[in-house]
Amino acid sequence: MLNHLIACMVGFLIDRLIGDPPGWPHPVRWIGRLITFMDTRLNKGQNRRKKGLLLLIITAGTSGLLAAAVVCIFYGIHRAAGVAAESLLIAAGLARKSLADAAVEVYRPLAAGNLPEAREKLGWIVGRDTESLPESEIVRGVVETVSENTSDGVTAPLFWAILLGAPGIWIYKAVNTLDSMVGYRNERYESFGYFSAKADDVLNLIPSRLTGLLILLVAPNRSGLPLRERLAGWRRDAGKHPSPNSGWLEAATAWQLGAELGGLNTYQGVPSDRARMGHPDRPLEAADIPESVHAMHAASWAFVILWLLIGGIAVAVA
Repeated sequence: MLNHLIACMVGFLIDRLIGDPPGWPHPVRWIGRLITFMDTRLNKGQNRRKKGLLLLIITAGTSGLLAAAVVCIFYGIHRAAGVAAESLLIAAGLARKSLADAAVEVYRPLAAGNLPEAREKLGWIVGRDTESLPESEIVRGVVETVSENTSDGVTAPLFWAILLGAPGIWIYKAVNTLDSMVGYRNERYESFGYFSAKADDVLNLIPSRLTGLLILLVAPNRSGLPLRERLAGWRRDAGKHPSPNSGWLEAATAWQLGAELGGLNTYQGVPSDRARMGHPDRPLEAADIPESVHAMHAASWAFVILWLLIGGIAVAVA
């Protein structure tokens, strides 16, 4: 347990300082290739839901076993080597710096008044159509993405790393990648991706709610509203989101900013009207992007400190 805690802290710091250097091999790309390979061979004919369960078991199991094998080999050499290897595996499973950098890539041209470039950069990180969005909608796209991925990319992977070490984070990353690739409610993936989507929902259940709460407790309160009112609004709005987990993040950010998230999106020309969350006291503006990144950093640090304290107490008691 102590080794895991040290590795999680070191991995968290490595991701904060280095992130994912361009051109470096990344395990998520390998997981994606495995999913694509199995998708083309299994996602056809009868029993697609059962085949999708096989996809989930093979992908998550392979990812976890490979991470466990690497860690065991290096711990067999020396404890320090094991902690170093586990730290690197955990750092590779986090996306805090990448997420912050992606948000800044949109913010810079937006703050300079270059809407076409800001729309283009937003299109790199969201699935919605961005070609004609005004400033407030560009901001909404970034803030919603940062909010949702504070759990998906940072705290949820850390949660499973702290519980299960490097194998835990890579089981989670495999499931999360599966959900992003096959977890769609459409004709092709509704059956085949069913178990992948459900598994992702389960693995994010606790981290998403805890992270949303931490955003309300430790991120700067720009709304001017008392905590009691923000908590009540957060609990009320979180269930409006079509995702059972994402709403807890987006609603927390919306109430903390004193602004409104949700609204009309279009995906390849098809409109999708999302429930509104938060308090529409003011329109979203470019400055809300760095505020959402600040909230992500604050909640991430609070999450790490909380679990290090809990883990330290567990180690001391044991």
